[in-house]
Amino acid sequence: MYSVNVRDHFMIAHSFQGAVFGPAQRLHGATYVVDLELRRPELDADGIVVDIGRATEVLREILSALNFRNLDEEAVFRGRNTTTEFLARVIFDRVAERIARGDLGASAAGLTHAKVTLHESHVAWAAYEAALPVPRPPLQA
Repeated sequence: MYSVNVRDHFMIAHSFQGAVFGPAQRLHGATYVVDLELRRPELDADGIVVDIGRATEVLREILSALNFRNLDEEAVFRGRNTTTEFLARVIFDRVAERIARGDLGASAAGLTHAKVTLHESHVAWAAYEAALPVPRPPLQA
């Protein structure tokens, strides 16, 4: 399996509900370093997994929608604990949607798996990974 990894970061504020979170129930900030790993079993005709430049741009765009936000104030997250694990899945889903739309270019059609890792610090991180939907061939008229 071949892979390409791109990295970026974003900063947010949020709070959690539930005694398990202790002092993190209060509003606090987090800066995440984000790794996006894209995998495929074979290289495309150009000898690449995916266009690294496009993958970098798409990740940056996805993270910019979260950057410098108080997630407690975002309607889409209302009533949710925006844990590191939860945010890894949110970013994964947004990346998968962009791949399906074709935003990573033609070479992305061969991608089979992705993994999003959010590093809270140099000693703690969480990730979400899954198979990507296999694109269906266009219907013939």
